Amino acid sequence: MNVREFLKNCPVEIWSQHFAVVKAKYVPKDFVAVFSDREEITVVVDAQHLNDDWIIESEQGWRMLSFRVTLQFELVGFLAAVAQALADAQISIFALSAYSTDHLLVKDADLPEAIRCLESLGCAVAESD
Repeated sequence: MNVREFLKNCPVEIWSQHFAVVKAKYVPKDFVAVFSDREEITVVVDAQHLNDDWIIESEQGWRMLSFRVTLQFELVGFLAAVAQALADAQISIFALSAYSTDHLLVKDADLPEAIRCLESLGCAVAESD
């Protein structure tokens, strides 16, 4: 499957919340995503749920964009194409991949330009309900 064809009309949801990416002491109750390895625990959390008790470091001011399609494991270059378009616009991303869906965090200030970039790839970007 051609990634450019796949991106045409690909639904992208903009979450209404503002998020923080946190290096955490432990996994808090109200997390959105978590990644744990031998070195650290990284948590994505709605910024309104931040609590100093479990935070080591945090980076706030992120917005989440979710690709609302099932991504086939055979689809090669999906994230690379999206990341390259955003990189060309000087937009930093924090990428999250679930089993069948990818999500990107972009800084709030970069959201309008990120939307423009995704729409130029053919994506159908919309605010969440």
